[in-house]
Amino acid sequence: MIFARVAGVGSYLPSNRVLNDDLIARGVDTNDEWIVSRTGIKARHLAEAGQTSSELGLVAAQRALEMAGASAEQVDLIIVATSTPDFVFPSTACLLQAKLGNKGATAFDVQAVCSGFVYALTIAEKFIRSGSHRRALVVGAEVFSRILDWNDRGTCVLFGDGAGAVVLEAAEKPGILATALHADGAHHGILSVPGNVCGGKVIGDPFLRMDGQAVFKFAVRVLAEVAHECCDLAQVAPAAVDWLIPHQANIRIIEATAKKMGLPMDKVVVTVDQHGNTSAASVPLALDAAVRDGRIKRGQKVMLEGVGGGFTWGAVLLEF
Repeated sequence: MIFARVAGVGSYLPSNRVLNDDLIARGVDTNDEWIVSRTGIKARHLAEAGQTSSELGLVAAQRALEMAGASAEQVDLIIVATSTPDFVFPSTACLLQAKLGNKGATAFDVQAVCSGFVYALTIAEKFIRSGSHRRALVVGAEVFSRILDWNDRGTCVLFGDGAGAVVLEAAEKPGILATALHADGAHHGILSVPGNVCGGKVIGDPFLRMDGQAVFKFAVRVLAEVAHECCDLAQVAPAAVDWLIPHQANIRIIEATAKKMGLPMDKVVVTVDQHGNTSAASVPLALDAAVRDGRIKRGQKVMLEGVGGGFTWGAVLLEF
């Protein structure tokens, strides 16, 4: 049988690091204590004007390929998870492919908002296990700062920009142990960007809007449920999970999810304090941070989770 394993990881953050106090200077009606006490966020990185998701994803992808010991030409599948694509079309994956110098690989985007990377990784694993592809580049890249209303302190303080990437390769032993994906479009109204472009004009509202309390309650419930679902599918006890990497949206959501799984916080990777919520980039950014600082080691079991607008949610249990 053919399985899929993670061969390399990489990430990239824009150089513009913005502290909570810097937001006050931008005119946001907030303060450091208000943000930290409610979200755990202390800083985030914001892209420069004109810096696109494909550009952020390029550096993350190159770093992941370097760790994997693979060249861009050896990749036969490129999936980019993003809600902030460079263009309506072509896909950000195709633009990234061109920047990498790859020709001929299957390339497409996945739009599942903050669950996007988990969705994309799951899709890539299915391609590899089918035997149709051997090496996939899976990227989560976002410039959420472009869709924020900087007069809405309930949302603009939460998000940041960045990219993370994973190289997934065919293997003889299982690397990804279980996956689970879900969605319920009935909840679309509690987190959305309710606008679009029509006839060259913006129709509706072009900014991110969120019912924070509703999102919190929904996220805590489904993240715990899908983590247990993955453990059951893989026949792995939750206590046997070495590291939990949930979507980095809010420290209180992360803490509540860990508690429902029965895991101590010292087994949870947390980057939301420094990155903010980077949507589809948050999980691979956190994964790369923990691999490169030595916390995550080969042979350990890692649970990746995402939940986002749609509503979508999912998890991947892997052996790194």
